[in-house]
Formats: sequence, structure tokens, C-alpha cells
Amino acid sequence: MTSKDNSLSGTKIVKNTIVLYFRMFLLMLISLYTSRVVLHLLGEDDFGIYNVVGGVVAMFAILSQSLSTAISRFLTFELGRNNSERLSDIFSASLMVQILLAFILIIVAEPLSIWFLNTRMQIPPERLSAANWVLQSSLIIFAINLVGVTFNSAIIAHEKMSAFAYISLFEAVLKLSVAFLLGASSFDKLKTYAVLMLVVDLIIKSIYIIYCYRSFEECRCGPKYNHKLLKEIGTFAGWNFIGNGVWIINTQGINILTNMFFGVKVNAARGIASQVNNAVQQFVNNFTAALNPQITKSYAMGEYSFMNSLVFSGAKFSYYLMFFFALPLCLETEEILSLWLHKVPDYAIIFVRLTLVASLCTVTADTLVRVMFATGKIKKYQIVVGLVGMLDFPLTYIAFKLSCPPSWGYIIYILIYFILIFVRLFLVRELVNISVRSYIKEVLLRLVLVSLAASVFPFVFINFLPASLLRLFFTGIISSLTCLFSVYFLGLSNAERVFIRTKILDKLKKFRV
Repeated sequence: MTSKDNSLSGTKIVKNTIVLYFRMFLLMLISLYTSRVVLHLLGEDDFGIYNVVGGVVAMFAILSQSLSTAISRFLTFELGRNNSERLSDIFSASLMVQILLAFILIIVAEPLSIWFLNTRMQIPPERLSAANWVLQSSLIIFAINLVGVTFNSAIIAHEKMSAFAYISLFEAVLKLSVAFLLGASSFDKLKTYAVLMLVVDLIIKSIYIIYCYRSFEECRCGPKYNHKLLKEIGTFAGWNFIGNGVWIINTQGINILTNMFFGVKVNAARGIASQVNNAVQQFVNNFTAALNPQITKSYAMGEYSFMNSLVFSGAKFSYYLMFFFALPLCLETEEILSLWLHKVPDYAIIFVRLTLVASLCTVTADTLVRVMFATGKIKKYQIVVGLVGMLDFPLTYIAFKLSCPPSWGYIIYILIYFILIFVRLFLVRELVNISVRSYIKEVLLRLVLVSLAASVFPFVFINFLPASLLRLFFTGIISSLTCLFSVYFLGLSNAERVFIRTKILDKLKKFRV
């Protein structure tokens, strides 16, 4: 890959990111408003029930997520090698596997989830019927999403981010419509919400399938059997199953564990924290969705120097994007939640702050994970990371048994995933020759410096004024300015600063003309 090709790849990342950010701003506004309306209409208990019952179904999504990552990796890799014939074979084989798994997992998940919901979870007896409606709707949504994984992977591999932008925006509008229909419904609110969310998911997945069929040649091939290819994808997905399994247990499993010790009201607070975190996480996801295919393709073409630069810069900018919004949210959590929800569930404030810190830990290592997946050699990685990661659930269980507050579910998660940053770094070094010393100096040290420098002045400021809309406004401005200055002067290399200055000057020249 020439320097011109690298520049074109960088330009594609920027363009795709801009498209996704436009979509994200609209999505975030609609999503947050929808969440507020749904919480108000369902009430704290039913909102908590929907959150935790959905978590039961998510426990069965381990295999689908493993296959999603595998399919995405293989499609992107073959696109990088420009191998259209193998691309069609991968898509066809993957689609066949997903359809079969949808049937098999529903048969397995149905009786297990019904038993667990009705015998082990803390659900008010009068709401068990509604909770079972949520369970059945969630299972069907799970099956639909499982089949749709292959089509979503094709869009990501082809880097058609504008499709995600428009379809996701339409999905947000549908969910907003669900919130309004919920208010007009005279039936049980929780049952109505569960069924309407199922209808929305069915519509959106149909749109994705139609778009892929019309846009990508490989998507017009029907399912077909290819033993060698299925074994190759299955082996990758099998080892990836470990990592996805640990992550599901450490998120949805902890959510269920929280329900068993503290009840649905605390699940409602976790649901609110998850909504806020997901809104902020979209900023990073938009960037990584544009970045990740380039990492895989650069590895497939043997352009390791360019790949390493994407890993270093991608890790830093992913963190900076997350931190830019996490800082004011952490400082003004109480005021923001009060404005958004009016009635704030217990523990929601501390949960929001802790889940944002947790996401800052996990996002730092995302590009390292992507490089590992690009190589396809993930056996040792998944075993080691899985062994360390699986400590989270038993340690949280012990903490809850010792009467620690529910916030410890997040605190232990943060500690484990902070350690995993260094575990992943040393594992990746063995395969792609990334310098651990350079990564610590150029990435991790800069992240620490930026975080400390950007936080000092806003933290001091909020202690001089009482909580109010005015303080919230100025906290947002001050945090934004301190983040920008800290990132520019402390968080970027000389080459990155020159690149940014050049881009800004080019834009100004065009504007003047």
C-alpha cells in the first residue's frame, strides 16, 4: 500500500466517521427522549423488569456474537485481498449456519429461560405474566437478530456506513413512535411495549436484508454447504466464544446477579446507566466502525506499519472521544439525570459515573482486540483474556454475599478490565510486533495526562457554585475547552498535531475562496 493509498484509507475513515456522527447526534437525542418517555409510562418496576428479562435472553447471544465477529473478520479480510469468489462462499456458508443456529438456540433457550425467569428471579408475582411476554418477545428478537448478523457484517465489511446512518435513524424514529403508541394504549403497558419492540426489530432487519441483496453481489447467493470454510469460520468463532461468553456474563450476568440480591428497582438504575453509556458509546462506535475494517484490510495486504499507526492513533482518539463527553457527564450527573428523568432511581447517579469509567477502560484496548482478530490467531489470546476476565463474576458474587452495595458490580469490573489492557497488549505484541514500551508511552501515558489535565479546572469550578442550569452550562463549556487543549498539547504526537493543523488550514482556505 502506497502513501497515497494510506491517505485515501485515512480519508475514507474520516468520511465514514462524519456520516456516522451525523446519524449519532440525531439518534442520541431521540434515544434519550424515548428512554425518558418509556421509563415514565412503564414505571420504575416494569422498566427494571424489561431490562433484566432482556438480559436473560442476552445470555444466549454468546454464540451469535462470536459468529458475528468471525463473519465480519473473514468478509473484511477477503475484501482486502479482493477475492470475490471466496467472499461469496463465506457469506453463503455463514448465512446457512446462522439460520440453523436460530432454530437450535430457540429450542434450547426457550425452556431454560422460562424456568429461570419463573423460579429464580425476583419478579413481583403480579407482573410474572407480563415478564413472560417480555421473555417471548425477546427470544423472537434474538432469533431475528441472529439471522441478520450476516447481512450487518456485510455492510460493515464494505464500509457502507451511510446505510447504517439512514436505517438506524429510521429505527430510532420507529422506537419513538412506540413510546407514543405506548402512552395511547389501554392494554398492559409492559406487554404492549414488548410486542411493539418486536415489530420494530422485524421491520429494521427486513430493510437490512433488502439493502444487502440489492447492493452486494455475494448477498444474492443462497445458503450453501462448504465444509472446509465452515470449519475455518467455526474454529475462529469457537475460540471467540470464550471472550464473548466472559463479556456477556460480566454484563448481563451481573445484571441478573444484581436482581437476585437487590431486586428490580436496582435493575432500573442499571438500565438508566446503560442508556446513558450507550448514548456516549455511540461516539466511539461510530469512529471504530469506520476504523476497524481498515485495520483488518491493512493486515490482509501486509501493510503492518500503517496498521500499527491505526492501532496507536485509534486507541487514543477512541478514548478522547469517550472522555470528551464522559467528563461533564460525571461531574454533573445528578443535574443531568434530574433534568432528563425528573424522578431519578436510587443508585442511578453512581451507576452512570462508574459505567462511564468502565467504558473508558474497555475502549482503550479496542484496537488491540481488532488487530488480534485480523491475524485470525486468537486461541491463546481468548484463553488468557478469558481466564482473567471471568474473575469478575465470582468476585462480584462474593462482594454481594458480604453485603457490599450494588455499585461494587461496577468497581470490580473496572479493576478487571484495567488489568486486561496490559494483558492484551503483551499478547498482541507476540503476533504483530507492537512495541509495549511505545504503546505505554505514546498511548497510555498520554491518556492519563490528558485525563488529569482536563479534569482539574472543571472539578474545582463545580465546587464554587451550587447545582443549577447555569453551572451545568458552564461546566459543559469549560470541560470541552480543557479537553480540547489537553488533547492537542498533551495527547497528540507532533505528526498528529501537524496533520490537524494542515487539515484546519485547508478547510479555512476553501472557506475563504
